[in-house]
Amino acid sequence: MSPPAGPPPPPRRGRSHPPSLIRLAERLIRDERLLARGDVVLCACSGGPDSTALLHVLSLLRRRIGHEVVAHGVDHGLRAAAAAELAIARDLSERLAVPYAETRVNVAPGANLQARARAARFAALAAAAAAHGARAIATGHTADDRAETVLLRLLRGAGPRGLAVLPPRAPLSPDVAGEGGAGPGSAAGVELIRPLLLARRADVLAHLGRHRLPFAEDPSNTDPRFTRVRVRRELLPLLEDLSPAIVEHLCALSDMLVAGRDRPSGGDPAVLDGSEPLSIPLGRAQRFAIERARKLGRPLRVRVRGGEEIAVGFPEESSVLIEDGSARRGT
Repeated sequence: MSPPAGPPPPPRRGRSHPPSLIRLAERLIRDERLLARGDVVLCACSGGPDSTALLHVLSLLRRRIGHEVVAHGVDHGLRAAAAAELAIARDLSERLAVPYAETRVNVAPGANLQARARAARFAALAAAAAAHGARAIATGHTADDRAETVLLRLLRGAGPRGLAVLPPRAPLSPDVAGEGGAGPGSAAGVELIRPLLLARRADVLAHLGRHRLPFAEDPSNTDPRFTRVRVRRELLPLLEDLSPAIVEHLCALSDMLVAGRDRPSGGDPAVLDGSEPLSIPLGRAQRFAIERARKLGRPLRVRVRGGEEIAVGFPEESSVLIEDGSARRGT
């Protein structure tokens, strides 16, 4: 006869569910300093799931961060359904007390349609940002979008610079922002920001369902004539079968390459000053944490092989200060 069962174990403390989309966006906004109090951000809206969730999240974070939000939709004139999709964004903006406007552009059918539509969209968004005095244009790219873009670039034979895609923040290209300086009607100095990059597409859909937010689906997102659609629906699921964390791995790779591209002398992501690599063996996650701390100018502690802990500081812009934990304890 088995002994009587003892009392149930105490409940485990800590978060038992993944962070919400709001928390993920706020973390990235604060870590990367995407927005500050008093900033005006223009949210690019299409009525689709990502931009709908982004608009909702940015509006909810206004009290915590102190920014202002304006929303803008662009109709490319290519699909009759686009007007109804943008009406979803307009209705949500009204509910959230966010100013909303639209621009209609003319993109003729033909070769490179998606690229030409994208260029026209960003030109319209840049003009709207300048009109509102916005410091940033926010788009709804997620971790899935970033991973798909890395794979697309790999398929096209891109090198390290070409794989440094969709960073959390990036300047508008001069041809979009306008080369006339920061005068009236110019978007010079406006950045692109991507507050949802820490989130997966599933996080976006969960947020929309939780808050009962309607959204539209662009049929081109399921059209297999586009390579991106095949990467999304065929290649990425296969890779996730082989490596469930492949999206996170691809995003981490892109982060490292973005960091390496931003350093004047380039080099391996473990090289923080562009000259000599760290002599301590570090894993991918540790190198990424140190690189982020360097960019933010914040010290941190890192546990290395053997259980030893090191303190990493940045007393000067081009140097790294590493304090050995055993020396600090006097052992």
